[in-house]
Amino acid sequence: MSALAFYEERAVFNLSGEGIGNTVEVILLIEFLGLCVQNLIRSIKYLFQVRFSAVLSQAAAISYDSLPISLIIAFIAAAVITIQVAKQFLMSGADTYIGGTIAIVMIREIAPGFVALAIGARAGTAISAEIANMQVTSQVDAMKTLKVDPVGYYFTPRILASAITVPMVVLLAEFVGIVGGMFVAQATIDLHPARYMNSAWLWISTRDIYISLLKASVFGVLISLVCATQGYETRGGAKEVGVSTTQAAILSTVYMLVADFLINLVFYII
Repeated sequence: MSALAFYEERAVFNLSGEGIGNTVEVILLIEFLGLCVQNLIRSIKYLFQVRFSAVLSQAAAISYDSLPISLIIAFIAAAVITIQVAKQFLMSGADTYIGGTIAIVMIREIAPGFVALAIGARAGTAISAEIANMQVTSQVDAMKTLKVDPVGYYFTPRILASAITVPMVVLLAEFVGIVGGMFVAQATIDLHPARYMNSAWLWISTRDIYISLLKASVFGVLISLVCATQGYETRGGAKEVGVSTTQAAILSTVYMLVADFLINLVFYII
């Protein structure tokens, strides 16, 4: 038995580093990414066969139910950033740039990243736990017996719903963050809302918004795909379901950060 097969037999995935070298961890990450790509390709085959009601229910579970926590996080993040920069900008006479700074930060990074992390923590873990529970209770095997592809049935509605609705949540989070920053700036340094919004309006570009929505769509696909794959690969019993759920949260975060870096590298640096 190879070392890789040995570690796969002990657990679905292990990122704790206990007894596993860095090389094996990288191999497992790459192997898991390959499984995700395979499942994505299989899911695309059922893209036009998926039921609208299934997509709608998944959209509600993934994005709509995560909307309150996402907007709260966006507002708090914008408020904290505004508090941190407002006095420094005011002392240097650059208070008119506060609105533009908050708008750019929210649109380019904070809103897509924080919303994706919130949805991954809330909805992604639920996806992984649900599919993992079906796997360990042989419900997935029963579907295969009935000639139903579990990947098309479980993955496609979730991936499609995430790709469509996560950008909508991000768009709302950007608006809430920018407006929240305006109120905080007015409360802390008495910056007039007109000056704040004028700066934000001048700094915002449609290109930034398009890239932000692209990020959100990619993050949404990654959340559903990674968490569903982690749940689908679960073997064992109730304990493994909990382990798989934890690993799904970790993996989705890792892959989202890597995707965020690559998207920024392509659109803002190159």
